[in-house]
Amino acid sequence: MKVLVTGAAGFIGHHVARRLAQTKRCEVLGVDAIGDYYDPALKQARLAELSKLEGFRFVQGDFADAEKFAGLMAQFKPEYVVHLGAQPGVRYSFENPAAYVHSNLAGFTSVLEACRRTPPKHLVYASSSSVYGAGATAPFREDANTDRPVSFYGATKKANEVMAHSHAHAHGLRITGLRFFTVYGPWGRPDMAPTLFARAISEGKPLRLFNHGKNLRDFTYIDDIVDGVVKVLLYPPADQAGAAPPAPRIFNLGHHRPVETLLFVRMLEQLLGRPAEVELLPPQPGDMFETCADLTAVEAAIGFKPKVPLEDGLRRFVEWFREYYEAASPGN
Repeated sequence: MKVLVTGAAGFIGHHVARRLAQTKRCEVLGVDAIGDYYDPALKQARLAELSKLEGFRFVQGDFADAEKFAGLMAQFKPEYVVHLGAQPGVRYSFENPAAYVHSNLAGFTSVLEACRRTPPKHLVYASSSSVYGAGATAPFREDANTDRPVSFYGATKKANEVMAHSHAHAHGLRITGLRFFTVYGPWGRPDMAPTLFARAISEGKPLRLFNHGKNLRDFTYIDDIVDGVVKVLLYPPADQAGAAPPAPRIFNLGHHRPVETLLFVRMLEQLLGRPAEVELLPPQPGDMFETCADLTAVEAAIGFKPKVPLEDGLRRFVEWFREYYEAASPGN
């Protein structure tokens, strides 16, 4: 089967594309602009790993370029589309909201319109736990009110869900959105907590923890996320009675066991064999004090259950971190 994956040079996109390409019956086309929000060398290293797989091909390009992306869709004619490309980052969205308008709003419009013109069997796209904003009560359920995101990034992801609903209703597209909860693991983004913390500990630099390290995060290992994405992809929304188009779906993908960030740091200290120089700070604007995924809906739909405990996932992450970062540092 033919699958198009946007954001294939990104963290989650890399792992999803690899899992699909390793399946002999899959032909995967990856698309990514390889932007410079973080070090493009990491993205190129991910692509180098993917290029070893026979079932993977790559096109560098911006999915927000509506004409070119629609042409690519028409030429490749994917049966499935996994849209993981986006401008990520909660804090950066306060500094450069225009980047989020381009990738997350104009870009998602481009993807939806391309799917309208060349309809796949199923479009799965990345939403975020950041849509659960002010007033959200953990564990977060998909039917909770998400009208008050506390960051512009969260607002764009909420907008994606509404945009997907309108296209599914108007054009009969089968669409599912996935709200990811703090994903970590090998090849992770350098701007996310696991890599930021590990680098600070390894380099003996101060490590800043907001809300005095008491924020609770639903850390979810990348392999569990990929399992959920692939299983959801293969089960599109079912037809409804009568002439109504299939209703779009939203699922949480998380671990359901939130951990204090300070405890997360202590676990990293043990694995890295070095103490952290921790600086405890007040809460930061845009941060949520707790994230926790209610997995009832996704478990009922596809049998999703996270399998990797934090202890095992962090050990695998640290093994990769040492290989990728510490081996490349001066003196090694």
